[in-house]
Amino acid sequence: MLIYKILRASEWAALRAQGRTTGAPVDIADGFVHFSTAAQLPGTLAKHFAGEDHLTLLACEAQALGGDLRWEPSRGGDLFPHLYRPLDMTDIRWTREITRGTDGHETGPLE
Repeated sequence: MLIYKILRASEWAALRAQGRTTGAPVDIADGFVHFSTAAQLPGTLAKHFAGEDHLTLLACEAQALGGDLRWEPSRGGDLFPHLYRPLDMTDIRWTREITRGTDGHETGPLE
C-alpha cells in the first residue's frame, strides 16, 4: 500500500540535498513525519495546503517502512500513518508535482 507525503518546495529541496528529512515544522513539533493514504490526501491538501503552489507529492510503500510506521487516530478519528524516524530518499517510490486546477490541487493518479 502506498502512503503519501506532501512537501513544500523548500522542504523538497532540503530533502534532496541532505538525503533525509525530519519533515516540515509540524512534523518536527509532533515528533513524527505525517503521511496520508490516498483517501485522506484530498482532506490533507484542503486543510494544510489550501491555496499553496509548488508542492511535491512523495509516495512510499507503507510495508517497507517497517515498525517505524504507526497508524494512529487523527482527523475525524481516522487512522493516519505516522513515521517515527527521518524520511530517507531511499524510502521514496516516486514523486510528482502537485498542480492546481480549477477544482483545487491535482495529484494525478494514486495507487
